[in-house]
Amino acid sequence: MITMKPKLISVVLSTYNQPAWLEKVLWGYSVQQHREFEIVLADDGSRVETAELVKRLRDETSLTIKHVWHADDGFRKSTILNRALEAVAGEYVLFSDGDCIPRSDFLAQHYAALEPQRFLSGGYYKLPMSVSQSITPEDIRSGDAFKLSWLRKHGLPASHRWLRLVSGRASKLLNQITPTRPTWNGNNSSGWTTDVVAAGGFDERMRYGGQDRELGERLENAGVRGKHVRFQTVVLHLDHGRGYANAEDLQRNLNIRKQTVTSGRKRTDYGLPNAA
Repeated sequence: MITMKPKLISVVLSTYNQPAWLEKVLWGYSVQQHREFEIVLADDGSRVETAELVKRLRDETSLTIKHVWHADDGFRKSTILNRALEAVAGEYVLFSDGDCIPRSDFLAQHYAALEPQRFLSGGYYKLPMSVSQSITPEDIRSGDAFKLSWLRKHGLPASHRWLRLVSGRASKLLNQITPTRPTWNGNNSSGWTTDVVAAGGFDERMRYGGQDRELGERLENAGVRGKHVRFQTVVLHLDHGRGYANAEDLQRNLNIRKQTVTSGRKRTDYGLPNAA
């Protein structure tokens, strides 16, 4: 059983042809309080603009960024996430998206909450397009973009979800009393690399819709239990369309998830190769 804190966190970020959003996200990682991490970019076939951005941001931020890319052949997020998993160096791995800007304490909160035989289940605060476009790198570096007053000034509508931005010391209590169960959410979840690899990573049969949840269900079957961190691990989700979603893929994914739950399987045969 793992009992020590990890020396390095590998942050796996998925992206596809959104360099403007990805730049904002990388600036968020450039000011993290917890510094022992690398970024592994899981790129599902972006054009050259993304590679050029990564090269520039490596120089401007001194971030360690591994760019894992494959050719564009439709929505193959599960496949590129597995290729990124094969490239991680950290004992602990955190998954998010290239359109989710992390608050400066994001990694520190994950690090503080991690435990053996657990995975951490976070969430996000989704922004409207107008607010997403208003955020600048300086707003991110200064922390202003995470202040409710700044967000309201730039058009954030009223919502009960504001609690996720201002909960502060009450965040742990809110995590304990929330009625939702912890799930593996691709925009904000983390776990021990050995646990994720033992589960086979992501099922590459699955396209958009629940492929992250299915990984969490296999982890649960293996005795790796979810733990809520949704109120203290804050990311701002930038707005975008989802033209790749369709009913056929969603139904296929639901069927795979149902089989995972009913069979109790701990590992997919359609993900990472078995260790030799």
